[in-house]
Order: sequence, then C-alpha cells, then structure tokens
Amino acid sequence: MSKKPKPHYRCSECGWTGPKWVGQCRDCRAWGTVEEVAPTTSAPGRTQALAPRTSAEPISRVSAEVARARTTGVSELDRVLGGGIVPGAIVLLAGEPGVGKSTLLLDVAARAAADSRSRSTGPVLYISGEESASQIRLRAERIGAIDDALLLAAETSLETILGHIEQQDPSLLIIDSIQTIHSTAAEGGIGGIAQVRTVTAQIIAAAKQRNLPVILVGHVTKDGGIAGPRILEHLVDVVCQFEGERHARLRLLRAVKNRYGPTDEVGCFDLNDTGIIGLPDPSGLFLSHTQTDTPGTCITVTLEGRRPMPTEIQSLVAATGGGSPRRTTSGLEHSRVAMMLAVCQARVGVDTSSLDVYVSTVGGARTAEPAADLAMAIAIISAALDRPVRANLVAFGEVGLTGEIRATTGIQRRLQEAARLGFIHALVPAIGSESLNPVAGITIIPVANLSIASRLALTKTTNREMIEQDNQSE
Repeated sequence: MSKKPKPHYRCSECGWTGPKWVGQCRDCRAWGTVEEVAPTTSAPGRTQALAPRTSAEPISRVSAEVARARTTGVSELDRVLGGGIVPGAIVLLAGEPGVGKSTLLLDVAARAAADSRSRSTGPVLYISGEESASQIRLRAERIGAIDDALLLAAETSLETILGHIEQQDPSLLIIDSIQTIHSTAAEGGIGGIAQVRTVTAQIIAAAKQRNLPVILVGHVTKDGGIAGPRILEHLVDVVCQFEGERHARLRLLRAVKNRYGPTDEVGCFDLNDTGIIGLPDPSGLFLSHTQTDTPGTCITVTLEGRRPMPTEIQSLVAATGGGSPRRTTSGLEHSRVAMMLAVCQARVGVDTSSLDVYVSTVGGARTAEPAADLAMAIAIISAALDRPVRANLVAFGEVGLTGEIRATTGIQRRLQEAARLGFIHALVPAIGSESLNPVAGITIIPVANLSIASRLALTKTTNREMIEQDNQSE
C-alpha cells in the first residue's frame, strides 16, 4: 500500500520551502507568506529528456545586434539604463505616489513614438490601469507629448493587453502600473502576490518572444520597498528607483539592478509645471545664487554613483527660545549632524549645546556620504562664530571623532567638477593628497584636522564687522 504524499509549504515571497507551516518565513523573514502547496501524486522516476527547439551554438557565432541598446530620447534615462533600452528588456520603474513616474514615461513614450515613425517601426503602446485615456491626453498636452504613433489604452485585463500586443505589434510597451493588472489564470485579488507574479511572468514571456522592450511601473510600500512578491525584482532585467521630495523640483533616478549596464549611475530631472526635464548639469538646483557672504554656508562635492554632484550645506545657529535646544536637519542624516556638533565642541571649542541648530542642503538634495562631513562642520562653525566662509571655496573629507580629516574616494573627480563650476580653493584630506594630479584653475589645500580646516576656511572678520565696513565705505 503506497503512502499518502505529505504536503509541504512554500514562501510566496522568496520560494523557501519547508515541511511544516510557520507564520514567518525562515529565509526572508516575511510574515504571513508561507502557503501550503498541494502534494504531487506522480510516482518518482527518471525525468524524460526532450528535444531542444534550437541547437546550442558557439558563442562566437551568436549575434549581439539584437541586444544593442536603443536610445529612449531622454539622455538622463539612457545614462541610468546604460546607453538606452535593450530590445526584449523588462524595466521596472518604482517610486512613491506623485514623484513623477507617469509624467516621465509619457515623455519617453512620445519621444519613442516620434523615433518609431522615422524608422518605420511599430507604434508605442501605453497601457494605463489607473487613469483613463482622456486623463492621459490632458497630461500629454501639458508636457507636449502628442504623437500619432503613441497609442493609449485604459485596460486592467492581462488577456486584453496581450490582444493589444498581437494587434498593434508595438516597438515599446509601457504598463502603468503592474499592480493594477489582473489575469483570469491566477487566483486572488488585483495587486495580490499570485496576480502580480502571474501577470509579470506572462508579459515577460510575450516580450522575450517578440524582442519587445517593456517598462513596468511599480508601486512602493510605506517602507519604500516595491509592492508585491520579491520575485518580481528577480524576474525583470532592470529595476529603477525614482526618488525626490514631494515639495522639491529635483528628482533622482537610480538603477538598483541592471543586467545590461552599471548600477552606479544617477539621472537628474527637474519636475515643473510644464513636465519633467533631464538635467545634464544639475548644479543650478543645488547651489544658492546669493551674492553676499553669509555665514553658515559651505559647498561640497558628493558622488552619486560615479557622478559628482555639487551640494551646498547651510547651517543656522540661534538662541533657544526655552527648553531643550532644537536640532533640525533636512537632506542630511540626523545622527551625522549630531556627531559633527560634538566634534566641533570637543575639538574646535565651538559650543552649541545651549543653542538651536538647523542644518540643511539646498534644492532638496540628499546626502549620507561621509565626504560631506568637512563642509557640514565648517558650515556649523561659520554660523556659530558669525564668520563667512572664504569665497570660491569647496571642501570635502570625512571627519573622525578625534577631529582628523580622513581620506575619501573620488577626490580627483570632485576637484575636476569644482574647477568646472569656478571654485578656486579646495580643502581636501592631507592623507593621499600627495598622489593627486593638479587641476587647472583650482588650488588644492591639504588639511589634517578640523581645527586647521576651519581656520583656513573662515574669514578673519565676522559678518557684522563686514557690514559695518561696507556702511562706512558708502
């Protein structure tokens, strides 16, 4: 008498299997994702080999032309994708609501549609599961994304979408968003784990068969992760994250995963009333345009992947209104700012323990890079002493708890970007500065500790004294 097969359990997020049900997955630690899998009734045996559809061939004979990247018409998006979008590639674009995902992709769709007409290829198919075609048309008029080769359809059925693909034979498919599409072949509600997994798998199969590039929009959870099963990120070829403060114009596009290019490139965009525009040179958003020497400001150059980004750090030190002093930050890590305040007090003698301190970046820029420590500390010291930073000075370097300036990566690239923007003095870590190549137009000043750096960075007169001198000269 044959034994009854025992059931087993599998995690819908990561695929972990086990003989017993548990509330939390042993592998990915997700709660409520372990489900019972029906046991197989077939007797164990030897797997039968099948004849392959195509024969294996030497790698030297495999054509690479099919996998050549094709430009999207948006240079900042091409930068992140590694030169463009590859035929048959599946790109997942995720971001918070209102960050500009749909606006960016509508602009990409219009540019790709114009390119498809010039090359006599198929149209661009834009599928929306969240908005009607009329709503998309209104946005397209606002940003100037009207083209006859751009086809719109408001659909939520996978089977209908596959029918559109068969009928139109598009050169690019955009689905906004994958969590709103459902299939009759899967159980569960729209946006559920089973639905998202089934819909994505069938779209990928159709795209690979036709060498059709596809861009999927993905929702994010309150924790910032991509909604749906974790396997979704494993199935697609490229995962991009669209970031930005809701009330700021700056938007950053990062590649979290890229099978066709690097993952250390960042695209910059400006979101305004007329649409979203790529920024090859975003320094105008990150630097203030004031012409006066104001205490509490210092410029640094951070690295977003391989891209140098100028960032202005501003600090304000004011008398407290009573109670505990406030520590407010924007664009910087609160713990990093607290550490810089302690170092400034212990190593430079600038005591802000009884004062309110506000530290922020300009233009909504965010940085967690230790190389911004030196500029942050100089801005705090400048505000506390009411002494402006010398004109045309840039500073970067990690500040240790002992006050020493530690070496950081990419100093040469930072110096070249600072020189391009017109800075003439640069405070850099003394360690490793002897191996730096000279940069035309900028003077490199190695500093060993924060005390020396602050003395070199600040002017000898306070802002109040400078105002009095200006009034007397007038």
